[in-house]
This record gives sequence, structure tokens and C-alpha cells, in this order.
Amino acid sequence: MTASTYLRSGKVRDLYAIGDDRLLLVASDRLSAFDVVLPTPIPGKGRVLTGLSRFWFKETSSIVPNHLIGTDPAAIPAGTIPDDVAADVRGRMLLCRRATVLPVEIVVRGYLAGSGWKEYQSTGEVCGVPLPVGLREGDRLPSPILTPATKAEQGQHDENIDYGRMVSEIERVAVRDGTTGSARDLAERVRDVALRLYDAAAARCERAGILLADTKFEMGLAGGELILVDEVLTPDSSRFWDAATWAPGGPQPSYDKQFVRDWLERQPWDKTAPGPELPADVVTGTRARYVEAFERITGADFERYLGEDVLS
Repeated sequence: MTASTYLRSGKVRDLYAIGDDRLLLVASDRLSAFDVVLPTPIPGKGRVLTGLSRFWFKETSSIVPNHLIGTDPAAIPAGTIPDDVAADVRGRMLLCRRATVLPVEIVVRGYLAGSGWKEYQSTGEVCGVPLPVGLREGDRLPSPILTPATKAEQGQHDENIDYGRMVSEIERVAVRDGTTGSARDLAERVRDVALRLYDAAAARCERAGILLADTKFEMGLAGGELILVDEVLTPDSSRFWDAATWAPGGPQPSYDKQFVRDWLERQPWDKTAPGPELPADVVTGTRARYVEAFERITGADFERYLGEDVLS
């Protein structure tokens, strides 16, 4: 392996260059909460994220193109990644085309929760979007809304922003990529695509008895074309609630990181690195929630996916 093939490690994924035009994303079992990577991994988590992303990239390809090229380890040239990574890459990898990633988190909310609930309590709005008076935590919104956020460096926190700020952030990338048209036109395209993605995913989830409370998309430009990148509609990037137990008026049981966040909120921790070690029951409970989300949404058996890298 040459030193130039390894690019960087994010909160969850490790990124490698495969030639000049492809990237290899390898999902680890690391877990981040409150923008801090915790010291305790969740076994199998990386494969849940990868399997769900693969499923959703296929499901949403008619709405927007995406960066996925393949998932077969045989496509990785020999010697380009460390042996220990290569030995464990099946079911964790996404081989992707390169893109200029937009510098904003494209968040869509269909329900009032998390930072959106906190902002609503203070202002009656979320990211500059006025909402009806009297909503409760966990309420379904009259219609899904786009609530963008900045992208935080590791150890820092995302910041909710309004649509005008999103346009300004996108403008810098559009100019660099050589995209034709205005940044506002591109931002409107981003908003339209994000809302269509949410609607399609929420409908699919509801058929599986799951409510998609909110989700975060990553988008980028490849040759001036808007594409979906990174992961998509996973428990790391979304709030999934059980439709059968949904009861507005407080926090909802979820198939995502909220189980860990709730435990962390009860600890004497200032939400800076390093985070606390997770106890065994929190690890087991988190894994069970991730796996259940995978199986209910995809209809695939997770243990079979672990062994065979298939989604049927």
C-alpha cells in the first residue's frame, strides 16, 4: 500500500483513494454522539450502515443519482489498503465516484424532535421556518421541512442555519466546481431533491411500521451534476421510531443513536472528547436497535448479510 491511498478517517468511516477518480469508504464500528467519537465500538454497526445505504441508494436512484459504483472487494486493487482492512471489508465498503461535497448538512424533519424541538420551544421556528403554535415534542409536522446545518469538525457541534445561509455556503462550492446557474438555483434543487427523498423514504418506512422522524442527507457535485453521497437513511443519520408506540408529548423510543444519547445525558460528562466507555447493556441494546432497523426496512436477514453480503 502506498501512503497516498489513505486519505483520512471521519467519525465513523475511513476513506481511501482508488486511482484518481474513485474513493473507497469503509464503515467502522465506531459510534459518535454529540459530535464525539466514543471509545466503545458497536459490533456489526459498520455493516448495518453500509447495508442500509446500499439499499437506499438503489431505492432512490430514480430521484437523484448517487456516488455508488460497487461493493465487491474484488474491485479493490491489490495492495491499496492495509491487510487488516482488506480482511474485514466485505459488507462494510462502498466504492464511489469522487464528488465535491456541499458544505452543509441537508436535514429534513417530518416530526418535531432533537435540536428542532429545542429551537421551537425558544422561537416557535426551526431554522427560520415558522411552525404552528402548541406543537408537542414528537408531533408530526404539517409537512416535512428542510432544516440545514453546518458541518462540524470532529469534537465540535453542528449549527442549525436558515435557508439563506445555506445558499451562501453552497455558492462557494458551486463556483469552485464550475456549476452553471446560480447558487440559489442549486439550493432550490437541493431542497426539492431532499424533500422528495424524505417523502419516498418515509413512505417505505411506514410500510415497515417505522416512522422516519428526521434524516440528514449529504449531497455533492460531480461534473456539475447533483448527486447523493456518503451514507443515506441509516440509524446514524436518521431518527427511526416505532409507529406502534408513537405517542407525542415526549421523547420517543427509537432505532438509532438516541438510546446512547439518553444514557450519555445521565452521565457526568461535558460532551467533549474523550467520551465515556459504554457499558455492555448499552452496547447490546444499541446493536439490537440498529439490526432491527436494518431488517424491518430492507426485509433482509442481518446474519445472512454478515455471512454472504447479500440483501435478499
